[in-house]
Amino acid sequence: MGKKLKIWIECARLRTLPVSVAGVVMACGLAVWHGVFSWVPAVLCFLFAVMAQIVSNFANEYYDFKRGTDKKGRVGPRRGVTEGDIKPVTLKWVTYATLALACVVGCCLIPYGGWWLVAVGVFIAVFALAYSTGPYPLSYHGLGDVAVLLFFGIIPVNLTYYVQSGILYQADVLLASVAIGLMGVNVLIVNNYRDMDDDKEAGKNTSVVILGRKAASAIYSIDGYVAMALLCHVFAGLHYATWVVPAIYLVVHTSVWHKLVTRTGAALNPLLGMTAVNMLLFSVLMMLCFIVA
Repeated sequence: MGKKLKIWIECARLRTLPVSVAGVVMACGLAVWHGVFSWVPAVLCFLFAVMAQIVSNFANEYYDFKRGTDKKGRVGPRRGVTEGDIKPVTLKWVTYATLALACVVGCCLIPYGGWWLVAVGVFIAVFALAYSTGPYPLSYHGLGDVAVLLFFGIIPVNLTYYVQSGILYQADVLLASVAIGLMGVNVLIVNNYRDMDDDKEAGKNTSVVILGRKAASAIYSIDGYVAMALLCHVFAGLHYATWVVPAIYLVVHTSVWHKLVTRTGAALNPLLGMTAVNMLLFSVLMMLCFIVA
């Protein structure tokens, strides 16, 4: 049982889950700062975000296997289906079962945001799968970065704030959502940077395959600094001591970037988790700043 559980945990790719959580945490922090925080919709958004991320990860593993993109003995983390640890049909049904459960959680948000959230939920569900499959899989056509910016930054931050406040547009929330999205894009860049050779051979045209590693690493660096620049107006409204938070983020960000351009192969694996954790740490520290403000 322990071994099977470990295989499924690997399939869920826990290292990437901070990407989905960070946006909700940032939105909740802003809601606290603006005096509109509400526990129930916040928790529901947290659960939905985590399940949507897991669905996307399951689908990515299943459909990459079906396309022959993942191979045994790959440089990146072990893939259960590719290695024969999980039956493809089992992963397929678990993926759709998890998606259905995420939809149930999403429907619980209707009393807080209205029936139009059903359309938003369908949109999110479709794109959770469209990232890896369908007639035009986004991750195979250099659009994965755009999807991450939208679905792990702009949408979760703004919608999490909306279901608590009833306010759909708030300038500082929108800018914060773009900042979080850029941090999330960096997690994807690390993943695709590591897998560039395998992806290129398999015909998976990620942004790294299209632009090359040198350009991708430069974008990684720029994303972090642009994200902090977008939040300058937020820090301006807080105590000057809070500027230590972006300083911490940028120190870690720059350190990871240096490792990114100096490592190869399996040595790049830890950088995925480091980038995701840095993103979540920043969001948590920001939430604490908002609470004490």
